[in-house]
Amino acid sequence: MSTAVTPRGELFLAGVGTWLPPPMPVEEAVRGGLVDAELARRSEMLSVTVADGDEVPAEMAVRAAGEAFRMAAGGGTAAGCHAEDVRLVLHAALFHQGNELWSAAGYVQRRTIGNTCPAIEVRQVSNGGMAALDLAWRYLATSPDAGAALITTADRFCLPGFDRWRSDPGTVYADGGTALVVSTRGGFARLLGLAVVSGPDLEGMHRAGPAHGVGVRVTTRPVDLGAHKAAFVAEIGMARTVNRVTEGQREALRTALDLAGTKLTEIDWFVLPHFGRRRLQSNYLRHLDIGLDRTTWSWNRTVGHLGAGDPIASVDHLVRSGAVIPGQRCLLMAVGAGFTWSCAIIEIDRRLHRAG
Repeated sequence: MSTAVTPRGELFLAGVGTWLPPPMPVEEAVRGGLVDAELARRSEMLSVTVADGDEVPAEMAVRAAGEAFRMAAGGGTAAGCHAEDVRLVLHAALFHQGNELWSAAGYVQRRTIGNTCPAIEVRQVSNGGMAALDLAWRYLATSPDAGAALITTADRFCLPGFDRWRSDPGTVYADGGTALVVSTRGGFARLLGLAVVSGPDLEGMHRAGPAHGVGVRVTTRPVDLGAHKAAFVAEIGMARTVNRVTEGQREALRTALDLAGTKLTEIDWFVLPHFGRRRLQSNYLRHLDIGLDRTTWSWNRTVGHLGAGDPIASVDHLVRSGAVIPGQRCLLMAVGAGFTWSCAIIEIDRRLHRAG
């Protein structure tokens, strides 16, 4: 069942930013023995962004937030949107943030705005960025002084805990941070509709143990999501699993379109997860009946899957590249283990000057 946001007040995208470490070409990864040539070929990825040194993910979120605030300050209203307007900080992540028993959200708050508003971590795996957008809209819609919210995402996928090439076959995981400033007062785009759908009957697909049984503790590393998925499908059945995933995604899409008063034929850009080409085709392109030219695939395949940050990063790319123009509508889609699906529709209100 969906948790659809019924707009009780307008919400705008005021600023967006991305910070990515240098890309590693796939050919270099193959030569270095990080991935075998056939697995790399099937993904059709060109490169993946890889962090170096001891940098914690939250610092990448801080850098992305700086970009988002620079855009928001000169963006959607006469006065712009600034850090002091923020009434909520939400930080979404998929993997380990670099320290135990530590608030990455608090770190982002201290390094970006420094106030004492609520700062909360969102753990919805790859759906975290969109789940945070859902929460931000609800929070600001009921806040007496409204204002703005800062949403950040950041992850670093590295051994021994996670093998970016093999832990989830079909997706190459990337390092990087993203940020989105949303405001009730104005921005470069407005959020028309947003829906989140949960399918907890599929949570067993991403853990060890019986599909619908009690969870078991796993200490082996690196993470092997492929093995968990294979065991789940063997127990539940491929057809049943695929049908359930498709059903949840369609419900989220249908609800978001209804809320936005928009038809699928009125969508100009499709912002999809940064999956490998084969998974993207089977999970999205085939069902939506669209070609890659209406997505950000040509850029996604140079970056990789940013965990919770894919939708924000792709919107940032579309805006800064000048690809989107006023009046166009973008459909943002995300999915997270658990299972949760999200869809949002945004409409571009004004063109921004191209930035780097």
